Amino acid sequence: MSVCDGGHCVTCSDEAVSMTVLRVDARRGLALCTDRSGVRSTVEIALVEPVTAGDELLVHAGTAIAAAAKAPRQ
Repeated sequence: MSVCDGGHCVTCSDEAVSMTVLRVDARRGLALCTDRSGVRSTVEIALVEPVTAGDELLVHAGTAIAAAAKAPRQ
């Protein structure tokens, strides 16, 4: 029996959450991000680098899997 029966994973629901980057630790490959309800999480960013504060990321299981929108560069 698989834990991913029924078309999606029962652990994570195969869901990506939109999060905004608050701060980046490029040396460690991590970013502090916040979701739309204000919950902050540390996110692994190696798949979507370079990342800067203000960028909007799609995050799945603590890993950024896509950049949804880049913050305007100055």
